[in-house]
Amino acid sequence: MRKLILQVAVSLDGFIEGPNGEFDWCFTDQDYGMTAFFERIDSVFYGRKSYELTVSMADSMDNGALPDFPKLQEYVFSNTLPEVKPGVILINGDIETEVRRIKNEPGKDIWLFGGASLTASLMALGLVDEISLAVHPNLLGSGKPLFGPLTKRMPLTLLDTKTYSSGLVSLTYALT
Repeated sequence: MRKLILQVAVSLDGFIEGPNGEFDWCFTDQDYGMTAFFERIDSVFYGRKSYELTVSMADSMDNGALPDFPKLQEYVFSNTLPEVKPGVILINGDIETEVRRIKNEPGKDIWLFGGASLTASLMALGLVDEISLAVHPNLLGSGKPLFGPLTKRMPLTLLDTKTYSSGLVSLTYALT
């Protein structure tokens, strides 16, 4: 079975966005393990807001694609979007059944890109297998927290750590 991996940048104080939705605090000066991560995956899950953000960013690029992103099968979870780009799969309604079906298909692991609402839903359903955090040495003070209130405690098992010269620390956990 394919794993669903939440891989995300987070500030040291637990925010995935600054108070105005900004993510300019994320380091981009090194690979930070992304090449190896991209070798593990062939699909990506987006919530509506994350999907719209990536589309607007890609549209601003000369070739219409995000730099350094491999070609992935894209899934967008939304009950409000009427349509998505060709080749992208729109999922609405019973997300638990759909995610379980996708995880059981042949292929590589799946990247849970975001956003916060989709992450919270999939965490509550017990569908996330790994959490990989790129902890940036920044304190934002406010913004969008990585995790909102949880319905229960979720024990984790540390799988890997990596430290970088910039002060960024990569932490990977399995949900147990």
